[in-house]
Amino acid sequence: MNLNTLKPADGATKNTKRIGRGQGSGRGGTSTKGHKGAQSRSGYTYRAWFEGGQMPLYRRIPKIGFKNNARLEYTPLNLDMLTELLKQYPTTTEIDHAFLLLHGFISKGNERIKVLGRGKVDSKITVKLNKFSKSAKAAIEAAGGTATEV
Repeated sequence: MNLNTLKPADGATKNTKRIGRGQGSGRGGTSTKGHKGAQSRSGYTYRAWFEGGQMPLYRRIPKIGFKNNARLEYTPLNLDMLTELLKQYPTTTEIDHAFLLLHGFISKGNERIKVLGRGKVDSKITVKLNKFSKSAKAAIEAAGGTATEV
């Protein structure tokens, strides 16, 4: 057996319909495209979402909801995460965007961060981030630190 002798099994393939090859073929003339109209002519295309003239799906379904483009998204940072950071880097006295970016907590320098109140802080620390919850700010200040919104 060689590659040049391979062929499909008997009955596995059919000859293609030779459309538009004269009247004697039975498929000449209009070449199975019917009479007149855009679909019978060369160059006819239709939009992928065209539904044959019926009301399209994107117009049948009602509009719902609202997306506020001015919304500000904040990345949450809890006090227990701050405590873990302080355990990993005990000489740290100030936590800000640069510190979090340097140690891989955030991926972009312009990311907004809100400090939330889960957990507790034991050491005196300065935190300069975008937002603080009331409980987080109170806990940081109770430990002798400062919480500054920037």
